[in-house]
Amino acid sequence: MSIIEIQNVSFGYTNDLILKGLNLGIADKSFLAIAGPNGAGKSTLLNLLCDQLKPQTGHIKIEGREVQKYSTKKLAQKIAVVPQEHPSSFDFTVAETVMMARTPYLSTFGFETKTDAEIVSEALEITGIANFASRPLTKLSGGERQRVFIARALAQNTSILLLDEPTSFLDIKHQVGIYDLLKKTQLEKNKTIIMVTHDINLAVQYCDSILLLANDGAYYTGSAEELLTSEKIEGIFGVKTLAVNVGNRKIFQPIGLFSKGNFATPT
Repeated sequence: MSIIEIQNVSFGYTNDLILKGLNLGIADKSFLAIAGPNGAGKSTLLNLLCDQLKPQTGHIKIEGREVQKYSTKKLAQKIAVVPQEHPSSFDFTVAETVMMARTPYLSTFGFETKTDAEIVSEALEITGIANFASRPLTKLSGGERQRVFIARALAQNTSILLLDEPTSFLDIKHQVGIYDLLKKTQLEKNKTIIMVTHDINLAVQYCDSILLLANDGAYYTGSAEELLTSEKIEGIFGVKTLAVNVGNRKIFQPIGLFSKGNFATPT
């Protein structure tokens, strides 16, 4: 069953279209990676899914209803977004930042309830940041801060999470930690996760399916194991890779002109 249906969607910021006739059904409770070169429309697609942008042609449906027909409040109860860039925190604490996710559920008078507090507390525990709930966001490391914004998305209590490159600027340990957290959330909380990523190898390990967007508007979708090949990666990203089997997974090593070894010879 598709929780999101993308039907013949096209979009461009000028007369040139970035996305061209995109058709895709995203399965409920699945983990989808969106990958492709810069400028291929990955972040644009996330903005279309959460109604920040309007498609020039086609339709996007969430649980069978066109996204534009949801009120802002109702859509915020369906989709939570972790953007690539986060606004200034104004020295809000971790707990205050996560509590902001409860805004779509607050009463007319805007008072937080015991239920809101319990949901926030659970989100802090799940993401492993409960021990510094009272710490200002500005005093956290990049990895800790990213967990705060994922906790905020979880506290929004939606069935769908959209994340735009959540592991950017993080070291290897924190990258894997974020993927572990998202996979656990998918499996234990029955969330549908849609994530823009540049890390194909982590996508292969964690995601159920992948959507590859090319700069010419072409797109490819399927399981990462079936879809990703060295030839496909070179065609879309313009870089050669060496595919290595590790267990039942493929790992792709980019090969540059001056890579060490016998992969390439500079001319």
